[in-house]
Parts: sequence; structure tokens; C-alpha cells
Amino acid sequence: MVFKKMMRAFGVGGPSVDTVLANPNTRPGLALHGQVRILGGDHDAAIEQVVFGLVTRVEHEHGDGFVEFHRVPVAGAFQLRAGEQRDLSFSFAVPWETPITDVYGRRLRGMTMGLRTELAVAKAVDKGDLDEVAVHPLPAQERILDALAQMGFRFAKADLEHGGIYGVHQQLPFYQEIEFYPAPQFAGTINEVELTFVADPQGVEVILEFDKRGGFLAPGHDAYGRFRVSHAEADTTNWTAVVESWVREATGRYQGLRGAGGHGSHGGYPGGHGYSGGHGSHGYGGHHGHYRRGGSGAGAMAAGIAGGVLGGMVLGEVAEEIFEDDDGDFGEE
Repeated sequence: MVFKKMMRAFGVGGPSVDTVLANPNTRPGLALHGQVRILGGDHDAAIEQVVFGLVTRVEHEHGDGFVEFHRVPVAGAFQLRAGEQRDLSFSFAVPWETPITDVYGRRLRGMTMGLRTELAVAKAVDKGDLDEVAVHPLPAQERILDALAQMGFRFAKADLEHGGIYGVHQQLPFYQEIEFYPAPQFAGTINEVELTFVADPQGVEVILEFDKRGGFLAPGHDAYGRFRVSHAEADTTNWTAVVESWVREATGRYQGLRGAGGHGSHGGYPGGHGYSGGHGSHGYGGHHGHYRRGGSGAGAMAAGIAGGVLGGMVLGEVAEEIFEDDDGDFGEE
């Protein structure tokens, strides 16, 4: 009897859980739907709760690791008889700031995302299931990515950085960087471009960071641009013209701002750049010498730790088994 109790404590002969997604593809702000299928083991079990969590890989100062960043209970306590099967339908809301993993149906190199199901069993090891999820861009995000591609910028890789962005309200404790090689017409002045989206129900913050080349007696430096677009503008804007103006504006104004101490604030763009005449307002955020990490973003980062980001680290071998081929084929080595 003691041996059986010990084996049960280690989960032997206990219930199992399997999550079946109706569609593993989603977008920020939408939902994942499906069923959680729980099958009883060889003895009755007290289920304490069923919980979902979104899992991804995040870079931090000590390396990288898998983090559960959005955690939502699906069901409370119930009794599960031996051999009983119970199916729970669900609709799981995806946070607006969830990073993009797939574009044009292809996985971005460096990105992973999974839906983790946790079955908490009283007096036993918790059971779990992990299903791969594909997060596609919102229409406004997709149009901006299309514009960069049309201008000749080439995707390099994407990753998630632990921390916050200066001056941007964030719910999650990390941000995504989508890196590009420069377009030919900017190759003489730009080494690379990093793009960050921070979405919310009203629109998307767009942050561009440019690694500018140095010149004669002038060292290289970073230039930044921050812009705001609404979801309604996605299909009513000439995005190639808009994004090209963003790039030229951000890279061209940097020197003057540095002379003013590195802090600047610009309102709307001048005419002729496609920023007025029914296209809404594309405000130009001030450049800042330390746009990433810290600042007011640190407070937002702390708010995003609800649910235990650091405490919710997923065991490496479990996540690696699911995501062993997560590099995908969209991006260059």
C-alpha cells in the first residue's frame, strides 16, 4: 500500500491530459479555441485546477530560457473517477502584445510559441501538455512588414528581449525585436534595422532602431523612431511611402537631436509624406539615447510579471522537445 501511494505521488497510473486546438493559428488580441481532454488513470483523482499558459523563449542577461508569460485558469476543482474521460471546451484570449511568430505562413527564425496545459492533481506530480501555436501579424503590422520588404529590407532574425521600452506602456515583461538587413539605398548609412511592435486594442506602437554606420571622423551610432498607427488605418494608407518617410526621418534627424542633449519631440510630419489627408496621425516620438530597457518601461515590466514569469520557467527538456525545430525557414543564417 505504501509503495502504491508513493507511485501515485509521482504520477504513475494517474490521469492524463491532451489539448486539441481547433486551429493553432491566431493573431494578437484574438483567441485560441479547442478542447482539453482529460482521461482518468487507474485510480480516482482530485483535480485541483486546469490552467493554460503561453510559453515562449526570452533572452535575458544570463542567456535565454522558456517563460510562461500569460496564465489563465480553465477549470476549478473536480473529482475524476478512474478511467473517466472529461472534455472541456475553451476559448483562450491571446494578449495584444503577444509577439509574432509567423509571417506569410512561415516561422520567423528564432521564434517559438506554445500553449501549455497544466493539470494540477492533488497529492501528485502535475500533468502537462504543450502545443505549438502560430501567431500571425495584425493587418497594420503586416502592411508595415510588407512595406519594408518592398523597399528592399531583408529579414534576418527575431528574438524576445527581457525588459521594457522607454516611454511605451507594456503589459508583458519583454519586447520583440525583428531584425532586418538594410535596403540597398540605405546600405551606405545603415548596418541593420530593428523593428518592435507593441499592440493594444486601439492600435500599434512602432519602434524603429537603426544601427548607423560611421563616417570620416564620425563614429557609428544608433538612431530611433517611434510612431503610432491605428488598426483602422491598415487598409487606407500608402504604407510604402509612410515607412520610407519614417526611415528617412529617423535616420536624418538624429544628429540635431544629439546636439540638443539626445531628447527630442516631433509632432506630425510635414506635408507630402502621406501623413495627412485622411490617413490619420502618425506622430513622431522623440529619439532617446537609451530607448530600450529601463525608464518608464521598467514599471510596465513589473506589472507584466503577474502570474510569475521568472517562477513560471518551463522545464527546458520539455520545451526543447516540442520546439526542437523552431528555427523555421524564414530568415538568413
